Parts: sequence; C-alpha cells; structure tokens
Amino acid sequence: MPIMNLNMNRREFIKTLSGGALLTGAALTTACGSSESGSADISSAALGDIPTDKMEYRRGKHGERVSLLGYGCMRWPTVAGTSARESDSDIDQAEVNRLVDYAIEHGVNLFDTSPAYCKGYSERATGIALSRHPRSSYYISTKLSNFAPDTWGYKQSVDMYRRSLEYLQTDYIDFYLLHGLGMGGLENFRRRYVDNGVLDFLVSERAAGRIRNLGFSFHGETDMFDYLLSLNDKYDWDFVLIQHNFVDWHHAKQVNARNSNSEYLYTELEKLHIPVFVMEPLLGGSLASLNQYATSQLKQREPQRSVASWAFRFAGNQQGILSVLSGMTYMEHLQDNLRTFCPFKPLSDEELEMLERIADNYVSYPLVPCTACQYCMPCPYGIDIPTIFATYNRNINRGQVVTDLNDPAYGKARRRFLIDYQRNVERERQADHCIECNQCKPHCPQHINIPKRLNGINQLVEKLREG
Repeated sequence: MPIMNLNMNRREFIKTLSGGALLTGAALTTACGSSESGSADISSAALGDIPTDKMEYRRGKHGERVSLLGYGCMRWPTVAGTSARESDSDIDQAEVNRLVDYAIEHGVNLFDTSPAYCKGYSERATGIALSRHPRSSYYISTKLSNFAPDTWGYKQSVDMYRRSLEYLQTDYIDFYLLHGLGMGGLENFRRRYVDNGVLDFLVSERAAGRIRNLGFSFHGETDMFDYLLSLNDKYDWDFVLIQHNFVDWHHAKQVNARNSNSEYLYTELEKLHIPVFVMEPLLGGSLASLNQYATSQLKQREPQRSVASWAFRFAGNQQGILSVLSGMTYMEHLQDNLRTFCPFKPLSDEELEMLERIADNYVSYPLVPCTACQYCMPCPYGIDIPTIFATYNRNINRGQVVTDLNDPAYGKARRRFLIDYQRNVERERQADHCIECNQCKPHCPQHINIPKRLNGINQLVEKLREG
C-alpha cells in the first residue's frame, strides 16, 4: 500500500511533523546520513552471488554488533520508479519491503531515517518494512529534525521524537541524533536543543532505555565541532555522524572553505573513543562517476568492481568507523554495495596513496561541491539548482567542458555539453532565470554561493551557445 494513502493525506501528515505547522522546504529535504546511493557497474554482476554470511561488523560503544554498511532511508523508491527524495509520487512500500528483506538477509542491520526524509514519509515506510522482522534483528537510527523555528519549543520537539517511535513501530530507538549541528552555529544549537530543555529530556530518555545511544550529526567548521566535543563529559556522546570520504579526508577546505577535513573530525572522535557513523561517502554521488583519469586507474586494478566501491572501502577503512550509511533506491545499488562489505577488504597503503592522488586531481577541477541534499529547494523562481549543478559536474568529469576554440576537442565537447544541459534541465528552470534573490544561500550545508555558481554556469552556457 502506498505510504501517502495511509489514513491521512500528504499535507495533513507533514503538518504533524511540526505539531501543526508546516516544516520549511529545507527541513523536509535534510540529508544527514543517507543522501546518496552507490552506482553499480554492469560488470559487477560477473563477480557471482553475494554471500549472506560475510558482512563486516563493528562494535558500538555499548557492545552493539553493527553492520559496516548501513541502509540510508532517505531515497526510498516510489511507484513511479524514482527516489522519494525528489518525487511527490507515493512510496512503493512493496519495493521498500523487498529491499529491506534483501538487506537483512545479507547482513545489514542498521537502518537510518529521519522525520524529514522522503518528504516526511520515510519513518513510516521504514517502520512498516522493519516491523515484519524480529526487533532484535535490526538497529534503528533516526533524528530530531527540528529545523523550522516553530518546532524549537519543548513540546513540539518532544512530540516529534514521540511520533518517531510511533511511526517506526518501536518502543525504543537504538541510535538517536541531534540533526545537523554546526548549521547555524552555536546559537542555533542552543535554541534547538539546550535552552528549551530538549537535550536534557533526551538524556533522561537514554537513562530510561528508550534511547540506547545518543549522538549528533555534524556539518560545519572545527571550532563548533570542538565545542560540541567539549560537552562530552556532560552529555557522554555515544556516537557522531560526520561527512567522510577520500576527498573530504584532506581536501574539504578546497571543495568548500567552510567544511572540515574528515581526518580532523575522525581523529578527534577517536581520541575520545566515540564511534563514528559516515554520511556522504560518495560526496553526493560525485565519487561514483569520476573523470577518465581516475576511472582508468581504478579499473586497471579491479576491472569488475564499480568506481563507487573504492569510495565505500575508504569510508569504512578506519577501525573507528561504526557504519557507512548509503541511501539505496534500487536493488542494483544495494547489491553493488553489499559486494563491497561482504566481505570488506581494507585498503592497502598503496591504494590509499592512489586515492589521495585521485583526490588531488578531483579538487583541481572547478566542480560545484553540491551533495544534492536539496536544502536550497524549492527555488521561488523555479530554478532546478541541484540538477544544474549535477549536469555541470558530470560534464566536467567527462572532460566535456572545453572553452578554447583552438582546442581540437572543442566542437565535440561543446555539442555534448549543450545537449546534456538541454535534456536534463528544462528551459524555464535553467541558470539564466536566477535573479540572485539569495533565498537559497542560508540553507546550503556546503555553504555554496549558489547564485554566483549559477551565474558562472550560465555564462559558460551562453559562451558555448555563441561558439
């Protein structure tokens, strides 16, 4: 049965998330933890059946045996065959059940969701699928996604937490997160969780056993991160979710000046023996489709493995990583990721050096560090910001952005770029419609100057069209 047809319509359901007030667009599309899926190469099927008893497990702070691959529930499939993160179509509950069954059969036991995922329906779809299995066979991770100011009150936030228990059909949550700390800085953190008494309430729920592990997800700079860790003696963080991949390990600042290198974040957590969850292992999907230079290096080593598998191996390589979260809409994504973790093969020093060289090459390209979280949407002028950025990045990776008219590759590259842009971005939603109202900028966790980047892409498109 489609999720949006269960007892209430979509608008009525979303209203309940904020105790009667609609969440903002940013809140409804928040992407901590499960914002991307693997990209499976067809050749990976030649590797044979996926074993059901080879999943890599890591131990949590209280002895939990957690699968290194965690299922991100932000991209559940719809009856239209799309991801529920982008589509208004009903969630395909039968397909969600099938994916969950297959994941559990192959050893995945962590499922990460949020009241904000899938336009507000992820927790219910996840709860329906998981409730068909013994409660002891899986761990639930969800979040207090009280982004909208009208959800900052004690009652509104507590009601959101209690609805999570109801929709997930459980009387306890294994891993509960304060969602998106660092965004909005210290004042935002205090107003959402501290001054209203909500964090003290959650600590009491942990003491009562209704929350088994309490932590937070982080987007931001090191000073805020250091402050949150300084509270460890008071709040005893059980785990933390960070953005971590082989580019952000050393080069986060080059991708985005306000991001923090995951090497620093991970190392500081390791010092305190705080287990780590990973989000954005593919950096918004961009590390699943690298340029020809990187792809050729990876394929020379393991021709049948997907490009994405290397990013997942890096994301799980450090022993302090408890689980790597991946949003998987389609069975082929799930199967490809399972091949990486069943069993898990740590990277050698030589392979780590190769990935660092690829990261160096990656940041030399003028890519937009968009993770397709859709915090910026909807644009009041209808601009399809994530698709514009994704199309631009894809063509950069393919070497199809050539602006020198004397370059022999100019003509073919120009034609391919313009065709791709026209096919993927509707004319009335292209970058030239941006009036720089700046409404999108405050919502971007990557701190992208969105109007500036849209203007740059538009100038490139106009130059190529004239050429």
